[in-house]
Amino acid sequence: MTSKVIYKGELRTECTHIRSSNIIQTDAPIDNQGKGETFSPTDLVATALASCILTIMGIKARDKGISMEGATAEVIKEMGDQPRRISAIRIKIIMPDLPFTDKEKLLLQKAADHCPVGRSLHPDLEEDVQIIWAQ
Repeated sequence: MTSKVIYKGELRTECTHIRSSNIIQTDAPIDNQGKGETFSPTDLVATALASCILTIMGIKARDKGISMEGATAEVIKEMGDQPRRISAIRIKIIMPDLPFTDKEKLLLQKAADHCPVGRSLHPDLEEDVQIIWAQ
């Protein structure tokens, strides 16, 4: 089992990662009858995409002896309706101010394109991922 999710009432859940016992709580967003006091389930999907991209880039960077510690991702999730769903996820990856070579940049960009979360999302969902290189 990967996780256990308990409905806590008032449109909230508590999600426990079985192996580590870490807990994430979710709340329905304000635009869908919730209080918006923590991540919504769709926020987690968008955030998981950014986390996955950074992780896959990090694996490639580690394997090639490239430092990318301090890289950040800014995530914007856009909702559509009819049906209500995530219509777009816009991610800006901001790389640390380090001297990346053109070869390293290409290597990390290709790694980002192979994120399993992105490959699992519906093809109609717009994924806009930009990598910003400081130099």
